[in-house]
Amino acid sequence: MNRREFLEILAGGAASAAFPSPLRAGSRKPKRPNIVLIMADDMGFSDIGCYGGEIHTPNLDRLAAGGLRFSQFYNTARCCPTRASLITGLYPHQAGVGHMIDDLKHPGYMGRLSERCVTFAEVLKEAGYSTLMSGKWHVGENRPYWPVDRGFDEYFGLISGGSSYWSLPARRKMARNDEPYFPPKEGFYMTDAFTDHALEFVEKYGGKEKPFFLYLAYTAPHWPLHAYREDIEKYRRRYDCGWDVIRRERRKRMIRMGLLKPSWPLTPRDRRVLPWKKVGAERRARMALKMAVYAAQVDRMDRNIGRLLKKLEGMGILENTLILFLSDNGGCAEGGTWGFDRKKGKLGTDESFSSYGLSWANASNTPFRLYKHWVHEGGISTPLIAHWPAVIGKGGGITSQVGHLVDIMATLVDVAHARYPGTYKGRKILPLQGKSLLPVFQGKEREGHDALFWEHEGNKAVRKGKWKLVSRYPGRWELYDMEADRTELHDLSRKEPKKAAELAALYRDWAEKDLVVPWRKLMEERRKRRRRKKKGPKR
Repeated sequence: MNRREFLEILAGGAASAAFPSPLRAGSRKPKRPNIVLIMADDMGFSDIGCYGGEIHTPNLDRLAAGGLRFSQFYNTARCCPTRASLITGLYPHQAGVGHMIDDLKHPGYMGRLSERCVTFAEVLKEAGYSTLMSGKWHVGENRPYWPVDRGFDEYFGLISGGSSYWSLPARRKMARNDEPYFPPKEGFYMTDAFTDHALEFVEKYGGKEKPFFLYLAYTAPHWPLHAYREDIEKYRRRYDCGWDVIRRERRKRMIRMGLLKPSWPLTPRDRRVLPWKKVGAERRARMALKMAVYAAQVDRMDRNIGRLLKKLEGMGILENTLILFLSDNGGCAEGGTWGFDRKKGKLGTDESFSSYGLSWANASNTPFRLYKHWVHEGGISTPLIAHWPAVIGKGGGITSQVGHLVDIMATLVDVAHARYPGTYKGRKILPLQGKSLLPVFQGKEREGHDALFWEHEGNKAVRKGKWKLVSRYPGRWELYDMEADRTELHDLSRKEPKKAAELAALYRDWAEKDLVVPWRKLMEERRKRRRRKKKGPKR
């Protein structure tokens, strides 16, 4: 079966019947499952094949064919806040990471996980799971805030944020359990290394009576654009058609698959982006190559996920393993229209350090508006694939039930028969914010959230039912009907002032309760601290 036929099966929602996927097995009454949680970094909503993308992702596509895709699942628009929310089941500010890893001198902006939260590793460890992590941490740079300090039995990976894939820059940290790790000078590629250690952990802890939890957090496809030459060559000519064609093609596939309503228009090209035909020939060649490297990074990640699936299958434990895959935020516009080039060596190698820029991020987030950082749909919409043959019956389905990162902890507690604590090691723990997705896996309607909330760098939103109120800092509130207009093109705030006021009041109450500080105030305080530091201590 070729890729086109396979994606047509996905679009028809009959993948499990028509595609004899080796990832499915016979049904038995499941024990507590092993759990594998996989996160991509800076990957847009439509980049992978089973969400409409042209990038070759057969392993993720097979997980979708044998599992369930969510069309309305949300992250928190940026890497650190997303990881904090995912790991704890709280909103980011509650977990202490309302921004990034800088300490902004407020409880919601500590730059590390708070003592008032528990991690999913701590909860599952108490429930009798082996707890394993390979990949990017980015919610605590120093001891005692590393993964092994927060419940993981084994850890390998990048403590810090985005890094070279081929080496470790001076200001980045890697670790193996509680010791610093320095990669070899030859033969190292970050995505492969994360998988190598994940396989080592599964080999060591899998196939036993005691179940395991593996959190595999890739840095792909976060900048810099680093990929193997042979992977780049696979996409060398694919993006010569440009972002306008790619966006239209993706939307068509997403409609066929059932991920989008045909009545939701494609958002206009970002006004900062030129029509592809008006881009000069030299620039077109450079930008097509940038997207080819980005695609190669996603492709390599998918093949590494395939290595993990092969291991689980070979050990006979795939059927009762819950696998979840998602992204930490939307496509990344950092670097502006054309992306940045901080080092100008050959693209893809360690002598380069580039991003693909706003122009291609606009395509990655098809059909939505805006990007990482912002809380319009382009910044916060993520694929979520759930694969669990022992529980998810008919594969290839799509659910439009709305979910959020805070639901992941609740789901893990539910499927692991664990207990979310009121206190942990003598510390009072904040109440869990999420609701389990297990009923959705079982084909049922679950009791949804009364409302969901976002804030990052002053960008803010609240969603209640079909209504979403959203603001791009420092702008005013906008109101959208997400059933009729999920691409956020028709602001109803003036037509529906009472609904806008109702949601704005909900947001204010949430922000005050959940430790949100006005962004303008935070930035002014930081400027004052920097000025004082420049002047030095008083004499």
